[in-house]
Amino acid sequence: MKRDEKATVVEELNSKFCEATLAIVTDYQGMKVAVLEGLRRELKKNNAEIRVAKNTLLRRAVAGTAFESITDSCKGTTAVTMSYEDPVAPAKILVDFAKDNPALAIRIACMDGAILSAADIVALSKLPGRDVLLGQLLSVMNGVSTGFVRVLNGVPSKLVYALNAIGEQKSQA
Repeated sequence: MKRDEKATVVEELNSKFCEATLAIVTDYQGMKVAVLEGLRRELKKNNAEIRVAKNTLLRRAVAGTAFESITDSCKGTTAVTMSYEDPVAPAKILVDFAKDNPALAIRIACMDGAILSAADIVALSKLPGRDVLLGQLLSVMNGVSTGFVRVLNGVPSKLVYALNAIGEQKSQA
């Protein structure tokens, strides 16, 4: 690879790292290309991608980004998965894929500048997705306002019931 090609790859990877919210470093030694392509397609459906590059180019690409802490993990056969929106979806995909394909091993991850271990990625993969969490949040927010309206409606309702009871007592007497 020529020097200007390397510079182009580093620049492209650097821009991808600047956009990403999560980067997961994996080892893919012994994995067949067709299997890796299947993983690549699955990740693309969830606005994430897996990139394979030389370790020196990866180290240069993460310089000056929030993912600079993954530099030490760029050794051997390295593939980096980058997520651009929901960090849970790619974590789920990689954890499920690693169960079926032992050639893929999760080394380390970085999310918003914080280092995550392989166990942390497994825990992240067990969380519900972004859409489910937003739905749960909306449900909680809706429940608060509904309860507040019921409380406010309770006082006039009790007054109406009391006045109705007094009216029935006077009509019977």
